[in-house]
Amino acid sequence: MMKTKPTLAALLLTILAGTAAHADQAAQMARGKELFTTAAVPACAVCHTLKDAGAEGAIGPVLDELQPDAARVARALKDGIGAMPSFKATMSEADIAAVALYVSKASGAAK
Repeated sequence: MMKTKPTLAALLLTILAGTAAHADQAAQMARGKELFTTAAVPACAVCHTLKDAGAEGAIGPVLDELQPDAARVARALKDGIGAMPSFKATMSEADIAAVALYVSKASGAAK
């Protein structure tokens, strides 16, 4: 079987796609941090502790210890959990996804 070498153009497209995806994720992380610290009502930081956000909330779980994955965070935001209310009526799907990504990565759940 003959292997073909990738062309320079194909390599550049792969690199550019990876760079664009990284930039998109960085923007989503920044949006998630903004929402976590200030934008959601009430802001997540009021109740939760998360070192990366400088948050020292005392009501909800310490997210650095819990290390929830993005799916778990999104579920909690949409459905509420315990004393935490649902945010599905006040946050867009994109904003929920941004907070979920941010919390999962900032807490150490997603490497």
